[in-house]
Amino acid sequence: MSVLRVKSVEQSISDTEAPEHRLRKDLSALDLTVFGIGVVIGTGIFVLTGRVAREMAGPAVALSFVVAGVVCALAALCYAEFASTVPAAGSAYTFAFATLGEFPAWIIGWDLMLEMMLGAAVVAVGWSGYLTSLLASLGITLPGAIAGEGAAFNLPAALIVLVLTAVLVIGIKLSSRFNLVIVTIKLAVVLLVVVAGLFFVRAANYSPFVPPSKPTPAVEGLSAPLIQVLFGITPVAFGVLGIFSAAAIVFFAYIGFDVVATAAEETRNPQRDLPIGILASLGICTVLYVAVSLVVVGMQHYGRLSEAAPLADAFKAVGQTWAASLISVGALAGLTTVVMILMMGMSRVMFAMCRDNLLPRGLAKVHPKYRTPYLITIMMGVVVAALAGLVPLSTIAELVNIGTLFAFVVVSIAVVILRRTRPDLPRSFHTPLVPLVPILSVLACLYLMLNLPVETWLRFVTWMLLGILIYFGYGYRHSRLSEHSR
Repeated sequence: MSVLRVKSVEQSISDTEAPEHRLRKDLSALDLTVFGIGVVIGTGIFVLTGRVAREMAGPAVALSFVVAGVVCALAALCYAEFASTVPAAGSAYTFAFATLGEFPAWIIGWDLMLEMMLGAAVVAVGWSGYLTSLLASLGITLPGAIAGEGAAFNLPAALIVLVLTAVLVIGIKLSSRFNLVIVTIKLAVVLLVVVAGLFFVRAANYSPFVPPSKPTPAVEGLSAPLIQVLFGITPVAFGVLGIFSAAAIVFFAYIGFDVVATAAEETRNPQRDLPIGILASLGICTVLYVAVSLVVVGMQHYGRLSEAAPLADAFKAVGQTWAASLISVGALAGLTTVVMILMMGMSRVMFAMCRDNLLPRGLAKVHPKYRTPYLITIMMGVVVAALAGLVPLSTIAELVNIGTLFAFVVVSIAVVILRRTRPDLPRSFHTPLVPLVPILSVLACLYLMLNLPVETWLRFVTWMLLGILIYFGYGYRHSRLSEHSR
Protein backbone atom coordinates (compact mmCIF):
# COMPACT_ATOMS: atom_id res chain seq x y z
CA MET A 1 0.00 0.00 0.00
CA SER A 2 1.34 3.44 -0.96
CA VAL A 3 0.24 4.93 2.37
CA LEU A 4 2.84 2.63 3.95
CA ARG A 5 5.68 3.77 1.67
CA VAL A 6 8.87 4.18 3.68
CA LYS A 7 11.33 7.04 3.55
CA SER A 8 14.78 5.49 3.91
CA VAL A 9 17.12 6.41 6.74
CA GLU A 10 19.69 7.54 4.16
CA GLN A 11 17.16 9.90 2.56
CA SER A 12 16.18 11.35 5.95
CA ILE A 13 19.84 12.07 6.72
CA SER A 14 20.56 13.53 3.26
CA ASP A 15 17.63 15.94 3.68
CA THR A 16 19.43 17.51 6.62
CA GLU A 17 22.19 18.70 4.28
CA ALA A 18 19.94 20.46 1.73
CA PRO A 19 21.13 24.12 1.70
CA GLU A 20 17.63 25.62 1.91
CA HIS A 21 16.71 23.43 4.90
CA ARG A 22 20.03 23.05 6.71
CA LEU A 23 19.91 23.91 10.41
CA ARG A 24 22.91 25.16 12.37
CA LYS A 25 24.70 22.44 14.39
CA ASP A 26 25.50 24.13 17.68
CA LEU A 27 24.36 21.78 20.45
CA SER A 28 26.53 19.58 22.69
CA ALA A 29 25.65 16.73 25.05
CA LEU A 30 25.53 19.26 27.90
CA ASP A 31 23.14 21.49 25.96
CA LEU A 32 20.84 18.52 25.28
CA THR A 33 20.95 17.39 28.92
CA VAL A 34 20.04 20.91 30.05
CA PHE A 35 17.22 21.03 27.47
CA GLY A 36 15.89 17.75 28.87
CA ILE A 37 16.05 18.96 32.46
CA GLY A 38 14.54 22.28 31.41
CA VAL A 39 11.43 20.73 29.89
CA VAL A 40 10.88 17.96 32.45
CA ILE A 41 11.24 19.90 35.70
CA GLY A 42 8.20 22.14 35.80
CA THR A 43 4.69 21.85 37.15
CA GLY A 44 5.20 18.26 38.28
CA ILE A 45 7.81 18.87 40.93
CA PHE A 46 6.01 21.93 42.31
CA VAL A 47 2.39 20.67 42.25
CA LEU A 48 1.79 16.96 41.63
CA THR A 49 3.70 15.66 44.65
CA GLY A 50 1.12 16.93 47.14
CA ARG A 51 -1.91 15.75 45.20
CA VAL A 52 -0.84 12.13 44.70
CA ALA A 53 0.64 11.77 48.19
CA ARG A 54 -2.56 13.00 49.78
CA GLU A 55 -5.02 11.09 47.61
CA MET A 56 -3.30 7.97 46.30
CA ALA A 57 0.09 6.88 47.63
CA GLY A 58 0.95 8.53 50.95
CA PRO A 59 4.69 8.71 51.73
CA ALA A 60 5.20 5.99 49.09
CA VAL A 61 4.70 8.66 46.41
CA ALA A 62 8.50 8.48 46.03
CA LEU A 63 8.05 4.92 44.73
CA SER A 64 5.40 6.18 42.29
CA PHE A 65 7.98 8.56 40.85
CA VAL A 66 10.40 5.64 40.54
CA VAL A 67 7.78 3.52 38.71
CA ALA A 68 6.97 6.37 36.30
CA GLY A 69 10.69 6.96 35.81
CA VAL A 70 11.22 3.29 34.91
CA VAL A 71 8.41 3.47 32.32
CA CYS A 72 10.03 6.55 30.81
CA ALA A 73 13.47 4.91 30.94
CA LEU A 74 12.23 1.95 28.88
CA ALA A 75 10.98 4.35 26.22
CA ALA A 76 14.13 6.50 26.55
CA LEU A 77 16.35 3.53 25.69
CA CYS A 78 14.36 3.09 22.47
CA TYR A 79 14.52 6.82 21.71
CA ALA A 80 18.29 6.84 22.27
CA GLU A 81 18.90 4.13 19.66
CA PHE A 82 16.70 5.82 17.08
CA ALA A 83 17.99 9.33 17.68
CA SER A 84 21.60 8.20 17.25
CA THR A 85 20.77 6.12 14.15
CA VAL A 86 18.54 8.68 12.40
CA PRO A 87 19.86 12.11 13.50
CA ALA A 88 17.15 14.15 11.76
CA ALA A 89 14.54 16.61 13.03
CA GLY A 90 11.12 15.22 13.77
CA SER A 91 11.75 12.74 16.58
CA ALA A 92 9.17 9.93 16.55
CA TYR A 93 7.72 11.21 13.25
CA THR A 94 11.01 10.65 11.44
CA PHE A 95 11.56 7.30 13.20
CA ALA A 96 8.10 6.07 12.15
CA PHE A 97 8.62 7.20 8.53
CA ALA A 98 11.77 5.06 8.32
CA THR A 99 10.07 1.94 9.68
CA LEU A 100 6.26 1.90 9.64
CA GLY A 101 5.58 4.07 6.58
CA GLU A 102 4.20 7.45 5.60
CA PHE A 103 0.67 7.25 7.03
CA PRO A 104 1.76 6.01 10.49
CA ALA A 105 4.44 8.72 10.43
CA TRP A 106 1.81 11.36 9.68
CA ILE A 107 -0.35 10.09 12.54
CA ILE A 108 2.52 10.26 15.02
CA GLY A 109 3.61 13.71 13.75
CA TRP A 110 0.04 15.00 14.08
CA ASP A 111 -0.05 13.50 17.58
CA LEU A 112 3.24 15.16 18.59
CA MET A 113 1.99 18.54 17.36
CA LEU A 114 -1.07 18.19 19.61
CA GLU A 115 1.06 17.12 22.58
CA MET A 116 3.52 19.99 22.34
CA MET A 117 1.08 22.73 21.26
CA LEU A 118 -1.36 22.07 24.10
CA GLY A 119 1.47 21.37 26.53
CA ALA A 120 3.10 24.73 25.83
CA ALA A 121 -0.22 26.59 26.15
CA VAL A 122 -1.20 24.83 29.39
CA VAL A 123 2.17 25.53 30.99
CA ALA A 124 2.05 29.17 29.85
CA VAL A 125 -1.25 29.54 31.71
CA GLY A 126 0.42 28.02 34.79
CA TRP A 127 3.33 30.46 34.37
CA SER A 128 0.84 33.34 34.39
CA GLY A 129 -0.67 32.03 37.63
CA TYR A 130 2.71 31.89 39.40
CA LEU A 131 3.60 35.38 38.13
CA THR A 132 0.30 36.77 39.40
CA SER A 133 0.87 35.15 42.79
CA LEU A 134 4.46 36.41 43.05
CA LEU A 135 3.46 39.97 42.10
CA ALA A 136 0.62 39.87 44.64
CA SER A 137 3.12 38.98 47.38
CA LEU A 138 5.06 42.11 46.35
CA GLY A 139 1.93 44.26 46.58
CA ILE A 140 1.23 44.39 42.84
CA THR A 141 -2.21 43.16 41.80
CA LEU A 142 -2.95 42.42 38.15
CA PRO A 143 -6.54 43.09 36.97
CA GLY A 144 -8.68 39.95 36.80
CA ALA A 145 -9.62 40.75 33.20
CA ILE A 146 -6.05 40.17 31.96
CA ALA A 147 -4.73 37.46 34.29
CA GLY A 148 -6.04 34.37 36.02
CA GLU A 149 -8.50 31.59 35.19
CA GLY A 150 -11.46 33.91 34.60
CA ALA A 151 -9.56 36.44 32.46
CA ALA A 152 -11.09 37.64 29.22
CA PHE A 153 -7.59 37.39 27.77
CA ASN A 154 -4.68 35.96 29.79
CA LEU A 155 -2.13 38.59 28.81
CA PRO A 156 0.92 37.32 30.79
CA ALA A 157 0.49 33.81 29.30
CA ALA A 158 0.34 35.15 25.75
CA LEU A 159 3.27 37.54 26.28
CA ILE A 160 5.65 34.89 27.62
CA VAL A 161 4.88 32.70 24.59
CA LEU A 162 5.64 35.57 22.17
CA VAL A 163 8.88 36.48 23.97
CA LEU A 164 10.07 32.86 23.84
CA THR A 165 9.07 32.65 20.16
CA ALA A 166 11.50 35.52 19.46
CA VAL A 167 14.24 33.73 21.43
CA LEU A 168 13.70 30.55 19.37
CA VAL A 169 13.78 32.45 16.06
CA ILE A 170 17.07 34.18 16.90
CA GLY A 171 18.86 30.87 17.26
CA ILE A 172 19.20 27.49 18.92
CA LYS A 173 22.46 28.46 20.68
CA LEU A 174 20.89 31.55 22.24
CA SER A 175 17.96 29.33 23.25
CA SER A 176 20.34 26.84 24.87
CA ARG A 177 22.23 29.59 26.75
CA PHE A 178 18.99 31.17 27.94
CA ASN A 179 17.79 27.72 28.98
CA LEU A 180 21.06 27.03 30.85
CA VAL A 181 20.67 30.19 32.95
CA ILE A 182 17.03 29.47 33.81
CA VAL A 183 17.67 25.77 34.53
CA THR A 184 20.55 26.71 36.83
CA ILE A 185 18.20 28.99 38.80
CA LYS A 186 15.47 26.40 39.21
CA LEU A 187 17.91 23.59 40.07
CA ALA A 188 19.44 25.82 42.74
CA VAL A 189 15.97 26.47 44.17
CA VAL A 190 15.04 22.77 44.10
CA LEU A 191 18.31 21.72 45.77
CA LEU A 192 18.01 24.46 48.40
CA VAL A 193 14.46 23.33 49.17
CA VAL A 194 15.63 19.72 49.56
CA VAL A 195 18.60 20.59 51.78
CA ALA A 196 16.68 23.11 53.90
CA GLY A 197 13.71 20.75 54.18
CA LEU A 198 15.87 17.98 55.62
CA PHE A 199 16.20 19.99 58.86
CA PHE A 200 12.42 19.82 59.37
CA VAL A 201 11.79 16.16 58.49
CA ARG A 202 10.05 14.12 61.19
CA ALA A 203 10.33 10.32 61.08
CA ALA A 204 6.72 9.93 62.33
CA ASN A 205 5.43 11.42 59.06
CA TYR A 206 6.79 8.41 57.14
CA SER A 207 4.69 5.92 59.14
CA PRO A 208 3.05 4.00 57.61
CA PHE A 209 5.18 4.40 54.48
CA VAL A 210 2.62 2.46 52.41
CA PRO A 211 -0.83 3.25 53.94
CA PRO A 212 -3.46 0.46 53.87
CA SER A 213 -5.34 0.31 50.58
CA LYS A 214 -8.92 1.46 50.20
CA PRO A 215 -11.20 1.86 47.17
CA THR A 216 -11.50 5.38 45.81
CA PRO A 217 -14.95 6.91 45.28
CA ALA A 218 -16.43 5.56 42.05
CA VAL A 219 -15.70 7.73 39.04
CA GLU A 220 -18.59 7.55 36.60
CA GLY A 221 -19.38 8.44 33.03
CA LEU A 222 -16.80 9.99 30.74
CA SER A 223 -14.58 10.90 33.70
CA ALA A 224 -13.99 7.23 34.56
CA PRO A 225 -10.60 5.70 33.67
CA LEU A 226 -10.88 3.58 30.53
CA ILE A 227 -9.53 0.54 32.39
CA GLN A 228 -12.49 0.76 34.78
CA VAL A 229 -15.00 0.90 31.92
CA LEU A 230 -13.40 -1.97 29.98
CA PHE A 231 -12.59 -4.37 32.80
CA GLY A 232 -14.65 -3.17 35.76
CA ILE A 233 -11.49 -2.51 37.78
CA THR A 234 -12.18 -0.05 40.59
CA PRO A 235 -9.26 2.37 41.14
CA VAL A 236 -7.55 1.89 44.49
CA ALA A 237 -6.00 4.52 46.75
CA PHE A 238 -2.95 3.67 48.85
CA GLY A 239 -1.48 0.20 49.22
CA VAL A 240 0.69 -1.32 46.48
CA LEU A 241 -1.93 -0.75 43.77
CA GLY A 242 -2.19 2.86 44.90
CA ILE A 243 1.51 3.31 44.13
CA PHE A 244 0.91 2.20 40.55
CA SER A 245 -2.28 4.26 40.21
CA ALA A 246 -0.31 7.29 41.39
CA ALA A 247 2.41 6.48 38.85
CA ALA A 248 -0.14 7.06 36.07
CA ILE A 249 -0.60 10.59 37.44
CA VAL A 250 3.00 11.51 38.24
CA PHE A 251 4.01 10.27 34.78
CA PHE A 252 2.78 13.71 33.68
CA ALA A 253 5.75 15.20 35.51
CA TYR A 254 8.19 13.45 33.14
CA ILE A 255 6.65 14.58 29.88
CA GLY A 256 9.14 16.29 27.62
CA PHE A 257 12.41 14.32 27.71
CA ASP A 258 11.55 13.01 24.22
CA VAL A 259 11.76 16.61 22.95
CA VAL A 260 15.55 16.22 23.12
CA ALA A 261 15.33 13.94 20.06
CA THR A 262 13.74 16.74 17.99
CA ALA A 263 17.04 18.68 18.19
CA ALA A 264 18.99 15.90 16.44
CA GLU A 265 19.81 18.00 13.35
CA GLU A 266 21.22 20.81 15.47
CA THR A 267 23.60 18.58 17.44
CA ARG A 268 27.32 18.55 16.65
CA ASN A 269 27.84 14.84 17.31
CA PRO A 270 24.32 13.32 17.41
CA GLN A 271 25.48 9.69 17.49
CA ARG A 272 27.22 10.29 20.83
CA ASP A 273 25.45 13.29 22.31
CA LEU A 274 21.75 12.41 21.80
CA PRO A 275 21.76 9.21 23.92
CA ILE A 276 23.70 11.08 26.63
CA GLY A 277 21.24 14.00 26.60
CA ILE A 278 18.13 11.79 26.71
CA LEU A 279 19.26 9.36 29.40
CA ALA A 280 21.18 11.85 31.57
CA SER A 281 18.30 14.34 31.75
CA LEU A 282 15.83 11.61 32.63
CA GLY A 283 18.12 10.15 35.31
CA ILE A 284 18.80 13.54 36.96
CA CYS A 285 15.11 14.47 36.99
CA THR A 286 14.11 11.12 38.53
CA VAL A 287 16.61 11.57 41.39
CA LEU A 288 15.34 15.12 42.03
CA TYR A 289 11.69 14.05 41.98
CA VAL A 290 12.32 11.25 44.47
CA ALA A 291 14.35 13.55 46.75
CA VAL A 292 11.70 16.31 46.74
CA SER A 293 8.83 13.91 47.38
CA LEU A 294 10.65 12.26 50.30
CA VAL A 295 11.44 15.62 51.91
CA VAL A 296 7.91 17.02 51.48
CA VAL A 297 6.12 14.01 53.00
CA GLY A 298 8.71 14.01 55.80
CA MET A 299 8.08 17.68 56.63
CA GLN A 300 4.29 17.42 56.77
CA HIS A 301 1.89 14.47 57.18
CA TYR A 302 0.68 13.39 53.73
CA GLY A 303 -2.96 13.88 54.75
CA ARG A 304 -2.36 17.59 55.36
CA LEU A 305 -0.31 18.36 52.24
CA SER A 306 -1.54 21.16 50.02
CA GLU A 307 -2.66 20.18 46.52
CA ALA A 308 -1.98 23.58 44.96
CA ALA A 309 1.46 24.37 46.37
CA PRO A 310 2.76 21.47 48.48
CA LEU A 311 6.38 22.63 48.69
CA ALA A 312 5.62 26.21 49.70
CA ASP A 313 2.88 25.22 52.15
CA ALA A 314 5.05 22.52 53.75
CA PHE A 315 7.61 25.20 54.63
CA LYS A 316 4.86 27.52 55.90
CA ALA A 317 3.66 24.69 58.15
CA VAL A 318 7.06 24.62 59.87
CA GLY A 319 7.28 28.41 60.13
CA GLN A 320 9.65 29.00 57.21
CA THR A 321 7.62 31.46 55.14
CA TRP A 322 10.75 32.75 53.37
CA ALA A 323 10.65 29.62 51.21
CA ALA A 324 7.26 30.39 49.62
CA SER A 325 8.52 33.31 47.53
CA LEU A 326 11.73 31.45 46.67
CA ILE A 327 9.76 28.44 45.46
CA SER A 328 7.53 30.72 43.37
CA VAL A 329 10.64 32.11 41.67
CA GLY A 330 11.89 28.58 41.01
CA ALA A 331 8.49 27.53 39.63
CA LEU A 332 8.38 30.61 37.39
CA ALA A 333 11.85 29.79 36.04
CA GLY A 334 10.94 26.14 35.61
CA LEU A 335 7.77 26.81 33.64
CA THR A 336 9.57 29.32 31.39
CA THR A 337 11.93 26.67 30.04
CA VAL A 338 9.12 24.11 29.69
CA VAL A 339 7.16 26.45 27.42
CA MET A 340 10.22 27.30 25.33
CA ILE A 341 11.40 23.73 24.77
CA LEU A 342 7.94 22.37 23.97
CA MET A 343 7.60 25.12 21.35
CA MET A 344 11.04 24.26 19.96
CA GLY A 345 10.09 20.58 19.70
CA MET A 346 6.76 21.38 18.04
CA SER A 347 8.42 23.58 15.41
CA ARG A 348 11.00 20.89 14.58
CA VAL A 349 8.34 18.19 14.11
CA MET A 350 6.33 20.46 11.82
CA PHE A 351 9.54 21.45 10.01
CA ALA A 352 10.20 17.78 9.18
CA MET A 353 6.61 17.26 7.99
CA CYS A 354 6.74 20.36 5.78
CA ARG A 355 10.07 19.27 4.31
CA ASP A 356 8.40 16.02 3.26
CA ASN A 357 5.52 18.00 1.64
CA LEU A 358 2.96 16.43 3.97
CA LEU A 359 2.28 20.04 4.96
CA PRO A 360 3.06 23.09 2.74
CA ARG A 361 6.78 22.91 1.89
CA GLY A 362 7.16 26.69 1.78
CA LEU A 363 6.84 26.81 5.56
CA ALA A 364 10.07 24.79 5.93
CA LYS A 365 12.31 27.74 4.99
CA VAL A 366 15.13 28.48 7.40
CA HIS A 367 16.26 32.00 8.28
CA PRO A 368 19.26 33.04 6.14
CA LYS A 369 21.15 34.38 9.18
CA TYR A 370 19.91 32.44 12.21
CA ARG A 371 19.40 29.09 10.39
CA THR A 372 16.18 28.37 12.29
CA PRO A 373 12.76 27.40 10.83
CA TYR A 374 11.48 30.91 11.49
CA LEU A 375 8.19 30.83 9.56
CA ILE A 376 6.99 27.73 11.39
CA THR A 377 8.26 29.03 14.74
CA ILE A 378 6.45 32.36 14.36
CA MET A 379 3.23 30.75 13.11
CA MET A 380 3.10 28.20 15.92
CA GLY A 381 4.07 30.87 18.47
CA VAL A 382 1.04 32.96 17.48
CA VAL A 383 -1.24 29.91 17.71
CA VAL A 384 0.07 28.90 21.16
CA ALA A 385 -0.17 32.51 22.39
CA ALA A 386 -3.80 32.70 21.26
CA LEU A 387 -4.61 29.38 22.96
CA ALA A 388 -2.89 30.41 26.17
CA GLY A 389 -4.64 33.79 26.17
CA LEU A 390 -8.16 32.73 25.27
CA VAL A 391 -8.84 29.10 26.11
CA PRO A 392 -9.10 27.58 29.61
CA LEU A 393 -7.14 24.43 28.86
CA SER A 394 -7.28 22.58 32.19
CA THR A 395 -10.02 20.26 30.92
CA ILE A 396 -7.99 19.07 27.93
CA ALA A 397 -4.52 19.03 29.51
CA GLU A 398 -4.58 15.22 29.73
CA LEU A 399 -4.48 15.11 25.92
CA VAL A 400 -0.81 15.98 26.32
CA ASN A 401 -0.25 12.78 28.28
CA ILE A 402 -2.09 10.39 26.00
CA GLY A 403 -0.25 11.90 23.04
CA THR A 404 3.11 11.35 24.70
CA LEU A 405 2.34 7.75 25.65
CA PHE A 406 1.14 7.03 22.12
CA ALA A 407 4.45 8.34 20.75
CA PHE A 408 6.36 6.12 23.20
CA VAL A 409 4.44 3.05 21.98
CA VAL A 410 5.20 3.81 18.32
CA VAL A 411 8.92 4.38 18.91
CA SER A 412 9.23 1.18 20.97
CA ILE A 413 7.61 -0.88 18.19
CA ALA A 414 9.68 0.85 15.50
CA VAL A 415 12.99 -0.08 17.16
CA VAL A 416 12.19 -3.78 16.78
CA ILE A 417 11.08 -3.32 13.17
CA LEU A 418 14.20 -1.39 12.15
CA ARG A 419 16.45 -3.98 13.79
CA ARG A 420 14.87 -6.61 11.50
CA THR A 421 14.56 -4.58 8.28
CA ARG A 422 17.89 -2.71 8.47
CA PRO A 423 20.35 -4.71 10.59
CA ASP A 424 23.16 -3.14 8.50
CA LEU A 425 22.64 0.40 9.81
CA PRO A 426 25.44 1.74 12.04
CA ARG A 427 24.10 2.17 15.56
CA SER A 428 26.25 4.06 18.05
CA PHE A 429 23.77 3.20 20.81
CA HIS A 430 21.94 -0.13 21.11
CA THR A 431 18.76 -0.54 23.12
CA PRO A 432 19.58 -3.47 25.44
CA LEU A 433 17.64 -6.76 25.50
CA VAL A 434 15.67 -6.25 22.27
CA PRO A 435 12.82 -7.19 21.94
CA LEU A 436 12.23 -7.50 25.71
CA VAL A 437 12.81 -3.81 26.59
CA PRO A 438 10.61 -2.46 23.73
CA ILE A 439 7.84 -4.95 24.61
CA LEU A 440 7.96 -3.91 28.29
CA SER A 441 7.88 -0.27 27.20
CA VAL A 442 4.76 -0.84 25.06
CA LEU A 443 2.95 -2.72 27.83
CA ALA A 444 3.83 -0.15 30.50
CA CYS A 445 2.71 2.77 28.32
CA LEU A 446 -0.54 1.05 27.38
CA TYR A 447 -1.27 0.42 31.07
CA LEU A 448 -0.84 4.11 31.87
CA MET A 449 -2.98 5.08 28.85
CA LEU A 450 -5.79 2.83 30.11
CA ASN A 451 -5.77 4.78 33.38
CA LEU A 452 -6.70 8.01 31.57
CA PRO A 453 -10.39 9.10 31.43
CA VAL A 454 -12.75 8.04 28.65
CA GLU A 455 -13.29 11.69 27.68
CA THR A 456 -9.55 12.07 27.06
CA TRP A 457 -9.65 9.09 24.71
CA LEU A 458 -12.64 10.57 22.85
CA ARG A 459 -10.88 13.91 22.35
CA PHE A 460 -7.73 12.11 21.23
CA VAL A 461 -9.64 10.05 18.64
CA THR A 462 -11.37 13.21 17.37
CA TRP A 463 -8.01 14.95 16.86
CA MET A 464 -6.68 11.87 15.05
CA LEU A 465 -9.72 11.72 12.72
CA LEU A 466 -9.12 15.40 11.82
CA GLY A 467 -5.49 14.53 11.08
CA ILE A 468 -6.54 11.64 8.81
CA LEU A 469 -8.81 13.98 6.81
CA ILE A 470 -5.94 16.46 6.33
CA TYR A 471 -3.55 13.68 5.30
CA PHE A 472 -5.79 12.28 2.58
CA GLY A 473 -6.97 15.75 1.55
CA TYR A 474 -3.46 17.24 1.23
CA GLY A 475 -0.49 15.23 2.48
CA TYR A 476 -1.00 12.01 0.50
CA ARG A 477 -1.26 13.85 -2.85
CA HIS A 478 1.56 16.34 -2.24
CA SER A 479 4.04 14.03 -0.51
CA ARG A 480 7.60 14.00 -1.88
CA LEU A 481 7.31 10.23 -2.15
CA SER A 482 4.29 10.72 -4.43
CA GLU A 483 6.42 13.00 -6.61
CA HIS A 484 9.17 10.37 -6.84
CA SER A 485 6.70 7.65 -7.86
CA ARG A 486 5.25 9.64 -10.76
